[in-house]
Amino acid sequence: MSVDPHDAQLRQQLRAEVRAALAALSPWQHVLRTTAPDRRLWRVLTTEMGLADLALPERLGGAGASLRESAVVLEELGRTVAAVPYLTGAVVAGQTLLAAGADELLAQQADTGRYAVLAVPIDMPPGAAAGSGVQVQPSAAGGLLSGRVPAVADAAEADLLLVAAADALWLVTADAPGLTRTALVCLDQTRPLADLVFSGTPAQRLATGAAATVAVQRGLLAGAALLSAEQVGLAQWCLETTVEHLRTRHQFGRPLGSYQALRHRLADLWVEITQARAVSAYAVGAMADSDPQREPGRELRLAAALAQAYCAPVAVQAAQECVQLHGGLGFTWEHPAHLYLKRARTDAVAFGAADRHRAIVADLADLAPA
Repeated sequence: MSVDPHDAQLRQQLRAEVRAALAALSPWQHVLRTTAPDRRLWRVLTTEMGLADLALPERLGGAGASLRESAVVLEELGRTVAAVPYLTGAVVAGQTLLAAGADELLAQQADTGRYAVLAVPIDMPPGAAAGSGVQVQPSAAGGLLSGRVPAVADAAEADLLLVAAADALWLVTADAPGLTRTALVCLDQTRPLADLVFSGTPAQRLATGAAATVAVQRGLLAGAALLSAEQVGLAQWCLETTVEHLRTRHQFGRPLGSYQALRHRLADLWVEITQARAVSAYAVGAMADSDPQREPGRELRLAAALAQAYCAPVAVQAAQECVQLHGGLGFTWEHPAHLYLKRARTDAVAFGAADRHRAIVADLADLAPA
């Protein structure tokens, strides 16, 4: 199908369908009880709803939509902190493969429930050199990888790994000999991390030289830009939940929301979230309108850096306010507020921390230090 980038009605319908599916399959009570990766939900989102392939062309088995539609899905996933690898598997890896010209592999993955991840540390920002910890020995079938990549998000259960090394992008299957994946104890268990160790692991070359560099950077930029949509969804849930709590909770015979100081805090938060939504939309739009196989331009890199420089702190602020303004209830394990704070804190370092992105913005905007 051909999707109009300005078709708000289509995205509204998509949002309603995704929200209904998540309400049925992944309410916060379910996430609180398990926190582990939800393969059942992932199968529904991919094989039944086809959401993992929204931004892929129809010729590759995708929906022919755009990253704007993927951002809608991520915003709803942010509202539920669902434990599925949509950002890493559908967006980052999908855009990396699309930029690498791996059409056959993308077509094979469409609507199967299988997913790949880009094997980079969770805190690697766009523009950073990937693959320094992995060496390659040539072989008849491609190459043998040796080395280590730490703290890769959603890598423990990924079906495929995309590894940057020796000026090339390599494909490693989950059952490849010499591959060790060690799950880490991490703050946010709904977005698990794993160390990857390669010991003479066979790999298939997907792209080399400039094409490989463009593919990896495309994936990192997509991660930074569309992570902002998840952060907006998370912040919006925190705001709405806190407003409802203050409206219905009484103290000294008055609703908590009647106290002006609390109302001012939430009003300030609403302004921050509204601005974050605009920044996120700008970054997602820049990403969606760019050519996946061309070197990312200055505007795209600036938009992605702006998104993380602004949206990451807003999400953390919203989660902190949610915990604090729920009083003693917000500090209990039985309430989901801590799930959102953990996700916000993890997101705040994913694809580079806010201060790193502020430095990127200053460099791209040619802002000399005072």
